[in-house]
Amino acid sequence: MQSPPHTRGMDELTELMILQAGVISRRQVLLAGGSDHDIRRLLRRREWALVHDGVYVDHTGPLTWLQRAWAAVLVMWPAALCHHSALRASDGPGRRDHHDGGPIHVAVHRGRRVRAPVGVVVHRLTDLDAKTQWNGSPPRLRVEEAALDVAAEAPTDFDAIGVLADAVQSRRTTADRLLDALRKRTRIARRRFIRTVLEDVRLGACSALEHAYLTRVERPHGLPSANRQLRASSRAPMYRDVVYLAHGLVVELDGRMFHDNARARDRDLDRDLDGAVDGLTSIRIGWGQAVGRPCVTAQKISRILNRLGWLGPILQCPHCG
Repeated sequence: MQSPPHTRGMDELTELMILQAGVISRRQVLLAGGSDHDIRRLLRRREWALVHDGVYVDHTGPLTWLQRAWAAVLVMWPAALCHHSALRASDGPGRRDHHDGGPIHVAVHRGRRVRAPVGVVVHRLTDLDAKTQWNGSPPRLRVEEAALDVAAEAPTDFDAIGVLADAVQSRRTTADRLLDALRKRTRIARRRFIRTVLEDVRLGACSALEHAYLTRVERPHGLPSANRQLRASSRAPMYRDVVYLAHGLVVELDGRMFHDNARARDRDLDRDLDGAVDGLTSIRIGWGQAVGRPCVTAQKISRILNRLGWLGPILQCPHCG
């Protein structure tokens, strides 16, 4: 069993609190040579505040998400962040998430009988040690394990696709590592669907929108197979979403998930300009074209490809009117 982070002296206790975003547990204080009297004194002076039973923070103001995460792990120790909380922690401190205001999810060994405080959700795992990065700050399930859990429990298939694709696109893991983790699962919801999505992600469909284009526009209508996430010829590390290389057509998939700020928009425009320099025809489509009107979109793209030399006929899918 893992031991909680601790120190040999009170001088190092402050250093430990810095590593833990200002959060400390009673257990760690006692291991460092402190006492319950020291804790009561710091609370009385309002230098510390109580977060959970036996867990404290070094201020009396609102807690950051990272402080809430550390407090949840320490109050349930030995424990590790899991589900959305593990993915959020892997993003690093600079990124905010819509789950930041929600409960902190932590995993403990199966068989432990524990009562979670308000704001903490507990999950019990049989193989916690094998799935956990104990040296994480805070300790957390590996990205592959957390992403599979969130995808399996996602409210919709598109939400599941978004979780898996984002984990790969953000370079936190790979489709192969996710597939390997999936193979080791004896029971998981959406197994067949998740495997199919990950195989498509491995081919380059690196967002929910790209997967929708592949499975709703390109494949069912018999369009030629495209290259995906093809590196542009410019010096900057830019990648084109969908490239029909033999016909010189680039399809950029403009989803709000990954094109929601001025810098990203500027990169998109550079990529379009570079494509024109390389003699490529570039079009940009979004959710409406790929999901709302996939059959109409396929017909329009087939006409563009026909004009660029593609001779194959477009196929009628079951949804074509």
